[in-house]
This record gives sequence, C-alpha cells and structure tokens, in this order.
Amino acid sequence: MSHEIAEIVAGLNLPQKMISPKYFYDERGSRLFEQICDLPEYYLTRTEIGIMRENISEMVEEIGPHVSVIEFGSGSGLKTRILLESLVEPFVYVPVDISMEHLLETAATLKDDFPGIEILPVAADFTRPFPLPQPANMPERNLVYFPGSTIGNFEPEAAIGLLRVMHQEAGAGGALLIGVDLKKDRRMIESAYNDSAGVTAEFNLNVLRRLNREYGSDFNLDGFRHTAIYDESSGRIEMCLVSQFDQDVTLAEHRFSFAEGEKIITEYCHKFSLEGFRELASAAGFRHVNTWLDANQWFSIQLYGRL
Repeated sequence: MSHEIAEIVAGLNLPQKMISPKYFYDERGSRLFEQICDLPEYYLTRTEIGIMRENISEMVEEIGPHVSVIEFGSGSGLKTRILLESLVEPFVYVPVDISMEHLLETAATLKDDFPGIEILPVAADFTRPFPLPQPANMPERNLVYFPGSTIGNFEPEAAIGLLRVMHQEAGAGGALLIGVDLKKDRRMIESAYNDSAGVTAEFNLNVLRRLNREYGSDFNLDGFRHTAIYDESSGRIEMCLVSQFDQDVTLAEHRFSFAEGEKIITEYCHKFSLEGFRELASAAGFRHVNTWLDANQWFSIQLYGRL
C-alpha cells in the first residue's frame, strides 16, 4: 500500500473522518482555487495583495538583495509577481508544489516573464523536509514565502511542524515571509467559504473526484454536500463534506460506512490573533521582525528571521 493510500485510509478510519487538504490540489483543484481567490466573498487574496502593494518597499528593504525565494505551494499569481518584481536582484525562485502539472505550468510561465531569475521547481510534499536544488549563483540568504494564510489549514501542532520544516529550508540567516488571516466577524469568515457561485463547493467535492480517479475509491459525488462553519471557540472554519444518506464507500479493499448527516472534515482554516501566531512561530524557532496590516486589520503579512 502506498504512503498516500495509507494516509487516506487512516484518516477515514478516525472517529471523526478526515481527508488531508493537500489532496485538493490536483490540476483541476488548483484551477478551482485560483477561481476562489477572485470571488467577491473571498476577502483574503485581495486584502493580502493590497497589503503587499502598499508595503512592498519596506518588505524588500528588510529582506535584502540576492535572495533565493522558496515558495511553499507554487504561485504564478499576483502576490508572487509583486514579490519577484520588487526584490533587489533575486537570484533564484524555487516553487514547491505537490501537483506536478500545476508546478510545471507555473515554472514555464515565470521563466518567460522573469528571464533574469533562475527558476528551479521542486515537486514535493512540503510538510516534510525536501532537498533544495543547487542554483547557478549562491544566494545571500533564503526567503521562505508562504502567502494566502495556508498555514491556517494545519492544526496547531502540525502548523508548528510545518514551520519547523520552513525553518530548516530557510537555513542559516534565512527568513520567512508569511500571510496570516486574522480573527474577525463570524459572518464575514463563513461567507468566504460558502460563496454564492458554488465554486468552493465544487473545489471541496473535487477531492472525492480525485480519490476516485487516482486511488480507486468509489465515492458517489452526488451523495455528499459541501458545508463550512466557523467555530469561534477554536477560531477556525471547519470545511466538510456531509453524507446525504446512509452509504458505503470502498478504497483499496477498505470499506467505510457513512450515516446520513455524517461528515468528512477536509480542511481547517484557523484564524489567528497577532500574538497567537507569533507564539506559534517562536515555538518553531523563528523571531518576529515585522508585521504589515490592512486598514481593517483583517489580514497580516509577517516577516520572521531564525532564532
């Protein structure tokens, strides 16, 4: 049994069934997520871009010249472009992504648009340490870049584990630039994950489509519906697929029974206080350098160095 199948089976055998959010991001899932980022309800992307545009000069001054940018979750979008266009003579861009198709497409686009930067894509599960490629010119420092508040998809211990991987990949003298969504009005948060166009629902259901295609499961896509609810006590959105009726599903000779109304958690989206996230980063070996906010204090971009 492959590691991936073992992981999926283990998640579906938990008392509260779960599927890791990393299985969202096949080629179709990556494209659906790009659509989500443009939705009117999804404040995160446009707010983060606004913070970057307003503060990029100060950010790049803090980061310094001749860096290698290591982006966890490859991005060809505007946030990545603002950073690469504004840094002082960046040597290398290393996009890291589990989706090979999306990764190669991103790398090809950026090679055309940034001919002066060496583009070295890495296909990897970035929740575990991975070898960095050898660049033609050695950078003065590594900058790990993790926009979009994707860190919120991980429960606190797992988030610290991922931040420790980033700490390792940053190396001596390295830095972390990370997007972090902040706690705010419940209605605003819930609407961001339950858009009126149904794109997030399609994105969520796509994980079952992927499991059927790549891992031989037999999920009935019409038998599950998307829902996302904000739990204020834990400060997180719980994105779920809810079984519409009693049903059985098989995967790799394993059989799973679902009662009507039973849910699979596909993603947590934690929202943070500024102090709470700094404590998380400190536990992984980072020291806070600076934070940039929008006028409403909905979102933050934070810079850290290694302790």
